[in-house]
Amino acid sequence: MTESRIAAAFARAAGEGRAAFIGYLTAGDPAAGGTVALARSLDRAGVDILEVGVPFSDPIADGAVLQRAAARSLAAGTTLDAVWRLAREIRRESRTALVLFSYVNPLLRRGLERSATEARAAGFDGVLLTDLPPEEAGEIQPTLRAAGLDTVFLVSPTSSAARMKSAARMSSGFLYVVSRTGTTGARDSLPETLRATVARARRAASDARLPIAVGFGISTPDAARAAARFADGVVIGSALVGAAERAGPAAFGRLSRRLASACRRSVLRDPLRKS
Repeated sequence: MTESRIAAAFARAAGEGRAAFIGYLTAGDPAAGGTVALARSLDRAGVDILEVGVPFSDPIADGAVLQRAAARSLAAGTTLDAVWRLAREIRRESRTALVLFSYVNPLLRRGLERSATEARAAGFDGVLLTDLPPEEAGEIQPTLRAAGLDTVFLVSPTSSAARMKSAARMSSGFLYVVSRTGTTGARDSLPETLRATVARARRAASDARLPIAVGFGISTPDAARAAARFADGVVIGSALVGAAERAGPAAFGRLSRRLASACRRSVLRDPLRKS
């Protein structure tokens, strides 16, 4: 079986001694051409995987920054067809792995099988449905996998061992660890319990040998650097969308490069060791 583009991205990052840099953009924000330009900037910075968010009218898991991005995108008329067009344009320019980040409803409204087929044809490599728990994915996950898409599920600090194992069994590509409970959004620091949460997720995913990515609340290079020490991938969304919103493309590019650099694991030298 051919290795997926997502699996290859994690393998390449691990081989280079770093965590995979996973960025997020809301499709259609700022405008269709703006999304492609930001994706291009992330590609130049060295992003390994790009999550492309489908704007939704009731984004219950999103914080204020991503809610505003979704509202702007919907006001501009972004539809699933527009998301497919954006993905095709990004794919023409880049080999970056693409993950469709969506709530379940937009895909079900269109028809799940049709959505999966069209997503794959547009260039997506995987799907993350943020409001789909593993126990309710029995008919949905096989349809996505049949279309050739990896399926990524979420676990959180409050997930039981059984819930983590269920999510890991349903996942391919990677298992996504939510760093904290609540909505997305930039935070000043990582929770002290995150390392233990990642360790529990790694045990749950050991049979499938899934990489573990951490997201929700990672907003600075220091936080990304800390997460990269024990996770296989680091997901940054609100900080990137917020930088584009507040300060424009140049600031977005600078932050992207700093985050990519932060995902490189540096070997800590023993101060007593002679060079």
